[in-house]
Amino acid sequence: MVIATLIETRGSAPFEVGARMVVDEEGRIEGSVTGGCVEAALVAQAEEILAGGPPRVVTYGVSDSEAADVGLSCGGTVRLLVHELDSRDEGAFTAIGAAQSAEEPAALATVVDGPDAGATIAVVGRVVGSFPGPERFKHAVVRDARALADVGQSGIRSYGVEGAIVGGERSVFIQAFATPPELVIVGAVDFSAALAKLAGELGFTVTICDARAAFADSPRFSRHAEMVVAWPDDLLRSRDLGPRDAVLVFTHDPKFDEPALTAALEGGAGYIGALGSRRTHADRLERLAAAGVTRANLDRIASPCGLDVGALTPSEVAVSILAEILAVRSGRAGGRLIWSDLPIHPRRSEPQSVS
Repeated sequence: MVIATLIETRGSAPFEVGARMVVDEEGRIEGSVTGGCVEAALVAQAEEILAGGPPRVVTYGVSDSEAADVGLSCGGTVRLLVHELDSRDEGAFTAIGAAQSAEEPAALATVVDGPDAGATIAVVGRVVGSFPGPERFKHAVVRDARALADVGQSGIRSYGVEGAIVGGERSVFIQAFATPPELVIVGAVDFSAALAKLAGELGFTVTICDARAAFADSPRFSRHAEMVVAWPDDLLRSRDLGPRDAVLVFTHDPKFDEPALTAALEGGAGYIGALGSRRTHADRLERLAAAGVTRANLDRIASPCGLDVGALTPSEVAVSILAEILAVRSGRAGGRLIWSDLPIHPRRSEPQSVS
């Protein structure tokens, strides 16, 4: 089979780098790299490679003469590595799959150019697979792959002779697979069940925490989330949450909500939200301030949480809140696209999830 990997985008592009499409010798296709713009052209590339052609890097852009033929109309440019997979690659891809299942960070490094284009290794704590070439080159790639896996960023790295970071004689595409972002929901209520279902589809690992066992004892919660019966502030202080993670406080009971918010604000979650009216939140802020929470931390709480989309039902509220979480994570205002002059598909800095 032949695999086409999206290794670089410029301008508007529907998918992030790392998107893949596979074509086997029977003509079967799995995956997508542009949502339909260039897939037909890539099938022709794959057929040439299956017939004995060399690996290659192909570029499609709206201004190219070939753009009209392949249907690329999003206004950007995409660059793809197309090469044949063989038994030597099996170990690397299997290792990445195992890391995904274990929710461990990993990276896949593939040589982009030269006679060794397509050579692939996986960095998953250990190194799986092998690169031809000088040992210093392999060491430099593994070093960078580990660093990118830690921060969850993908991209092309260039190396000079013997693996030097200057020179650029050889390029390697490193795709990082980060652990999934966490969403901790405080309170076993209808909104929690709706949010857990949708958040799981967005790649979040979801935990619902409630100190009231009777409220938590329902399959509608455990079906889509880990259920924890405990004081929410104790749970939050036990979690090492980071910028990609979120905390939502839903109990509408100050004796649960406020300790939970205080504990969440002590950590590094990128989004902290709470349900409630504006009056409820104003009263809550006064009590938190009196308890010693700083103004800078109080400003981190999104309440009422969610975007203004006229949400009424729990499912609609879930869409509103998750949309705000995505907007905050991307640094966007969350308004209608027709009112914005920003790129429709910004190149995000957050990592790709292993989910």
